[in-house]
Amino acid sequence: MARTFRRPRATHPISELNVTNLIDLAFTLLIIFMIATPLIQQEQTIPVNLPVESKSAQTRPNKDDRFQTITIKADGTCLVGSQAVPLANLRRHLVTYAAEPKPPVFRIRMDAKATAQQFISVMDALKQNNLSRVTFDTQVGS
Repeated sequence: MARTFRRPRATHPISELNVTNLIDLAFTLLIIFMIATPLIQQEQTIPVNLPVESKSAQTRPNKDDRFQTITIKADGTCLVGSQAVPLANLRRHLVTYAAEPKPPVFRIRMDAKATAQQFISVMDALKQNNLSRVTFDTQVGS
């Protein structure tokens, strides 16, 4: 009589979950957010007392749009992004944006105490370069 000495194999589900890939993904996302957050907050570091408007419904911007900030400070200085540009040279500085196939949308951040002439000078420089996509940053009043 032949005898087998094999143990019967019990099939049971694997109760362990391999989370190595999830941890790698979490650390990758953490690094991306750590790099991107200072870049997002950069334009908020330029102190500007924005004009006040009443609360109203806002439209959402297109996801494909790229934005460039133009800041007009109360002392008359103008910044494109974080780079200071004299108002007299703003038109020449905007030529590089006008040459792009899809120019950015310009966000105008103007101090409430800046003059109307400074605002008109910026708008004129944009108009001379055919850059007509403009938004205005304001703060909501009560």
